[in-house]
Amino acid sequence: MQLEPRAQTLLKALVERYIADGQPVGSRALSKISGLDVSPATIRNIMADLEEMGYVASPHTSAGRIPTPRGYRLFVDTLLTVQHIDEQAAAAQHMRLPVQQPQKMIANAAQMLSSLTQFAGVVQSPRRESVFQQIEFLRLSEKRILLVIVDPRGDVQNRLLLTDVDYSPSQLTQSANYLNQNYAGLTFDEVRQRLGGELRQLRDDMGRLMQVAVEAGSEAMAEGDDMVIAGERNLLSVSDLSSNMSSLRQMFEMFEQKTGLMQLLDVSSKAGGVQIFIGGESKLVPMDEMSVVTAPYEVNGRIVGTLGVIGPTRMAYERVIPIVDITAKLLSNALSQP
Repeated sequence: MQLEPRAQTLLKALVERYIADGQPVGSRALSKISGLDVSPATIRNIMADLEEMGYVASPHTSAGRIPTPRGYRLFVDTLLTVQHIDEQAAAAQHMRLPVQQPQKMIANAAQMLSSLTQFAGVVQSPRRESVFQQIEFLRLSEKRILLVIVDPRGDVQNRLLLTDVDYSPSQLTQSANYLNQNYAGLTFDEVRQRLGGELRQLRDDMGRLMQVAVEAGSEAMAEGDDMVIAGERNLLSVSDLSSNMSSLRQMFEMFEQKTGLMQLLDVSSKAGGVQIFIGGESKLVPMDEMSVVTAPYEVNGRIVGTLGVIGPTRMAYERVIPIVDITAKLLSNALSQP
């Protein structure tokens, strides 16, 4: 619904004042800060209309009003003026993201988001392609084998295999050589499809070992997807989020389980650009008092993950949005360097 100009001005003034001091905003204060040349009665009527439309609410303890998640949404979508971060500030941030191992850069990016906003920073690790460059089998004991998978980036994943057969070291070497020579560089799904017909030429025991290895390898690579979170404790200092035990429990359940947060990051990566999830409107954020600002990052032009800031709905969006945006660009540049 398109608001008339005076209502937009009053809503913008109310949200900005509430973000600044966290107190319900009354009509008298709005009359002073909005710059509108209208009577207090007119302001009260407009605010009553905004409340009826669901953009503001009246706490029981005050005559003033506060923005609702719907009010915040209208504010960030149509009324917000995002701060500009100049090239000098961007360069200063880049100094904090040195080129090094990818996982270290990801951790640094999460820490940078947290320190710049004083909220929690989160970075989804790059999605791991289910491709292997090399496989090895190490015999640990009778019927216990360690599967070692090396991906094209040189990252290593291990998986313990419990087998029905006690394979000899020579059998393990032969099986690994067969997989490496015929399938290196393919995804495990591709290997699974091609193995079906080709294994008829091999002994049954060896074929079973390779099939088990492919299934275990696919699972191991999928489990590599994770995220780095920094600054969760900063949110304990935000009264909006830590005001009661129920809110605290919801917040830390989200950090501990990670499933909903991963889903939110996946959704935002598909949309592209900066995304803002306010309160419970997305059904992915567990609390009305919480917002998440996200942006995808790339490696060599391909989106591989998402980063963001988790904080209260009463955050300075005009500051947080450009911080998230530029951090995504810096991480993309750092990870894409040869």
